[in-house]
Amino acid sequence: MYRQLNPPQRILMGPGPSEAHPRVYAALAAPIVGHLDPEFLAVMKETQDLLRYVFRTKNPVTLSVPGTGGAGMETCLTNLLEPGDKAVVCIHGFFGMRMREIVERCGATPIAVEAPWGRPIDPADVERAVKGSGAKLVAIVHAETSTGVLQPLDDICRVAKAHGALVVLDTVTSLGGCEVRVDEWGIDAAYSGTQKCLGGPPGLSPVTFNDRAMEVAQKRRTKVRSWYLDMTLIAQYWGESHVYHHTAPVPLNYALREALLLVQEEGLEGRIARHKKNHLALVAGLEAMGLEMFVEKAHRLPSLNTVKVPDGVDEAKARRRLLDRFSLEVGAGLGPLKGKIWRIGLMGYASSARNVTTCLAAFEDALRAQGHRVPEGAGVKAALELL
Repeated sequence: MYRQLNPPQRILMGPGPSEAHPRVYAALAAPIVGHLDPEFLAVMKETQDLLRYVFRTKNPVTLSVPGTGGAGMETCLTNLLEPGDKAVVCIHGFFGMRMREIVERCGATPIAVEAPWGRPIDPADVERAVKGSGAKLVAIVHAETSTGVLQPLDDICRVAKAHGALVVLDTVTSLGGCEVRVDEWGIDAAYSGTQKCLGGPPGLSPVTFNDRAMEVAQKRRTKVRSWYLDMTLIAQYWGESHVYHHTAPVPLNYALREALLLVQEEGLEGRIARHKKNHLALVAGLEAMGLEMFVEKAHRLPSLNTVKVPDGVDEAKARRRLLDRFSLEVGAGLGPLKGKIWRIGLMGYASSARNVTTCLAAFEDALRAQGHRVPEGAGVKAALELL
């Protein structure tokens, strides 16, 4: 006999998913209609308009594909790369490594440009890799979820354009919480995830292609290796003809529309400022407790904060105490950072003064439980001074 489903109410402050607004939960419970029903087609049109708003783009081909951010990554790379192509892949964390893996699976040759985890990519290294290589595109992560680095893009985009390469941008942990300007920056293809700064449930990946990227996809010598993620087919379903391609996850699209509407109502400028303010308050609190941030101040990602685990502290035991005692979820390190950092998300609806102070108080308790000295109340006090 199976138990009745009754998940706990968590405070989601890990690398994703993040907490959703009550209006988003309500949208998930709305009646399901057919994926070609006129009412759902209207939802699709509104979702496209709102996605253009958050991407800051006029690209006609702006939509969501079924799947999490990884589906968006595959959509961009498999549509734009063919066997024999070369692609410059910027790697300064886990998700740059995943990009390289997908490039290889496309039959293309990755040209890796690497930086130590926790530091941004150097544009000079990108220029050296692109120059004379014949690379078709440059792929880079804007907000590296594994390290908490926010990558500057101006110079890298300029270098790519100067050498005729497309730019593919991962905005999974930045869209809706940091500045993302697809048209202004000259991004050819970008993708994101719904479950982070946008504040929706996981399961969809927003994607946008400009005319140049769509022309490359349409003039391929070979078919896209993934039929399901073939952008020329998906674009027809989302276009005026609505040619059947797949059965859309209707409730997830309801929720995405509602999450995007909340972004528009708050305004992108105000939303970005809120993420920044709560990030600064959290950092002030953590540092007042004697903890050290992993990333240099100039390159810290407001939506995903990485903090070093102090010597003598069992990071997994601390996370478990946060979960059991406070129902608070934070993330562990990945790859070479496993056991060395915590990843604390402040994304979308979860980026709030309440969550900042709750997190700091809970961390003080978890550290004290392992005998680590923390000035009593110092974290919350420092945060409140900024809030």
